[in-house]
Amino acid sequence: MWIQKKAFTLLEVVLALMVMASGLFILTNSWASTYSRLRKTQIQVQMAALLERKVTEIEREYKNKSLESIDDEKEDDFGSELPQYSWKMKSKKFEMPDLTALLTSQKGGADANMIALTKVYTEFISKSVKEVHISVIYKEGKKPIVADVTIYMMDFNRTLPLPGAGGGS
Repeated sequence: MWIQKKAFTLLEVVLALMVMASGLFILTNSWASTYSRLRKTQIQVQMAALLERKVTEIEREYKNKSLESIDDEKEDDFGSELPQYSWKMKSKKFEMPDLTALLTSQKGGADANMIALTKVYTEFISKSVKEVHISVIYKEGKKPIVADVTIYMMDFNRTLPLPGAGGGS
């Protein structure tokens, strides 16, 4: 008389282990890529916050000061609490494009007074605005990650030179 035992065969056990191993492999890969994306997002959010902080600091530092007092280049880090992050600032004179060609190309053209006034405004804006480029750099690994922004600092105390109005600088 044969006694029938209810048990798994070796083949069934091996198949079950293969299914479990592949499921575990897929789950581990999913977690690893999710962690990588989460880390990248965390770095980008940190860089955006540091960039906003640095822009605010620079705006406050040069508020109500002449444009000439703005450094051409400046760089530093964010201290020992954020050793992978650093920042860099570069400033240059704002170049206002010549708008007289735009005026003269319109139907009927522009008269000499309009052209002269446009040149005065163009020169005034070029002298009253300075372009400031600010970058935050994250260094970890081979390739640094950079987030940057360009702001325009204005000298609101400069007098607008209007021909025949007695103003000017």
